[in-house]
Amino acid sequence: MDYQSILIEPVLSEKSNIMRESGQYVFKVDSRADKIIVMEAVKTLFKVNPVSCRIINVASKPKRLRGRPGRTAEWKKAIVKLQKGETIRVFEGA
Repeated sequence: MDYQSILIEPVLSEKSNIMRESGQYVFKVDSRADKIIVMEAVKTLFKVNPVSCRIINVASKPKRLRGRPGRTAEWKKAIVKLQKGETIRVFEGA
């Protein structure tokens, strides 16, 4: 797999912004990715040294659209912890 296709998009939420202050970054990742591949992708794309990675499968939730029942899509997220003092400049707005 290509490293750019592994990391789909960053997860920008209130909780992930709080986690970012402690050096943890949250990404939406490909459903076939594992911890080692995600850490290698972050290392090569952002030129940082990840320490650990946690993978979570996010379940779908029931939703209603125009009165019809449905579900959101299932997805996989990764929480990557960096070495102390390192940041990903894309998140910081630089």
